[in-house]
Amino acid sequence: MEIRRLSGQDADIYRAIRLDGLQQNPEAFGSSYEEEKGYTLERFRDRLQAENTFTYGAFDGPELVGVVTLVPEGKMKMKHRANIYAMYVKPETRGKGAGKQLVETVVSQARKLEEIERIYLTVVASNEPAKRLYSSIGFEVYGLDKKALRVGDTYFDEELMVLFL
Repeated sequence: MEIRRLSGQDADIYRAIRLDGLQQNPEAFGSSYEEEKGYTLERFRDRLQAENTFTYGAFDGPELVGVVTLVPEGKMKMKHRANIYAMYVKPETRGKGAGKQLVETVVSQARKLEEIERIYLTVVASNEPAKRLYSSIGFEVYGLDKKALRVGDTYFDEELMVLFL
């Protein structure tokens, strides 16, 4: 498995895996497939090229099989914080270490940024494999957001997690 930072040149493969994730696991994201399917390739390219955003991909040979994004906070009072968003590994690749490598990579990236002292993320409370993964890296639950997401008529709670660097 190769992990590397994605660039604007990866917009097409990033768009494909992002839309796949939104379809496969709609409960895991704040965005929806219906919202993002109409986004232009340029919009995905801009997302990857954003100045203070770090999106990494896991590659199995030439295929992009997982992604994760680290976004440091920009406001002066919150510059000691970063957030993990858009974590997704294709179902057929899960359990092979790609997710752990992706999270370890963004944690390593955060450590390189001088001001970052903690990293936040949210995870659907019923997603036991993801919660085990984050806990194995040192993330701790600090809260529960009841009914944080609604997909159709179903509500999903999210656990709020933090890693102190």
